[in-house]
Amino acid sequence: MIKQIEETTSYLQNKGFENPEIGIILGTGLGQLLNEIEIITEASYNHIPNFPTATVELHKGKLIYGILEGKKVVVMQGRFHVYEGYTLQDVTYPVRIMEKLGIKTLLVSNAAGAINLNFKKGELMLIEDHINLQGSSPLAFKGVELLGERFTDMSAPYNAEINTKFKAIAKANNITLHEGVYASVVGPQLETRAEYRMLKIMGADAVGMSTVPEIIVANHLNLKVAAVSVLTDECDPNNLKPVNIAEIIEMAAKAEPNMITLFKELIKSL
Repeated sequence: MIKQIEETTSYLQNKGFENPEIGIILGTGLGQLLNEIEIITEASYNHIPNFPTATVELHKGKLIYGILEGKKVVVMQGRFHVYEGYTLQDVTYPVRIMEKLGIKTLLVSNAAGAINLNFKKGELMLIEDHINLQGSSPLAFKGVELLGERFTDMSAPYNAEINTKFKAIAKANNITLHEGVYASVVGPQLETRAEYRMLKIMGADAVGMSTVPEIIVANHLNLKVAAVSVLTDECDPNNLKPVNIAEIIEMAAKAEPNMITLFKELIKSL
């Protein structure tokens, strides 16, 4: 993997990806942040050596480099999921590349279902901790110790200082920003009523199919990390209706301006 990382990094550096400070992973329906970026260069995933290719229609599949609020950023427009048939090492490979390019901070967004019924769809949740239910670890491979500490500490995976800033920005801009625990499952099927009850008992406030693998690897690489979920549906097991993907996308779009405000103001303050 070290040889592959070097090859990929070299390709991107030759394309003009120069010393980004901040990495951003855009989740479902959150692509409008790109309109705020002064784009310098970009690369399609299918052209980048050793990169996986995005297969979900809602995820575009480009790595973008530019300036946002005066900072150099590298943005993943489209992410990878285990449910697409990728390994956890594939899913997290871009995080390793962004770190190699120079990022010190990783900001992640996703769409999630609200397990905590005090949280409403269209609102945002700052992730303060997580539960990994994806069945394995992106660090569970031979030679991982050559890339960082094998037994990575996860006592505080989300950066407290960044989270405090996010909360202050939300308050100043009158944005509802809950704080909670995100459970990451494999998917792609949605949960049953019994599974939603189990997740609630476990202490999850929201559930999704991404983010946690990237957070684990970011901690493995000693990056500062923060993540925000757009709550796109309410997962009430006693009143569960069939899933409406169009409505989920609509909710993500509704929450997008608030997410953009949070990310822009945070980057300005870093």
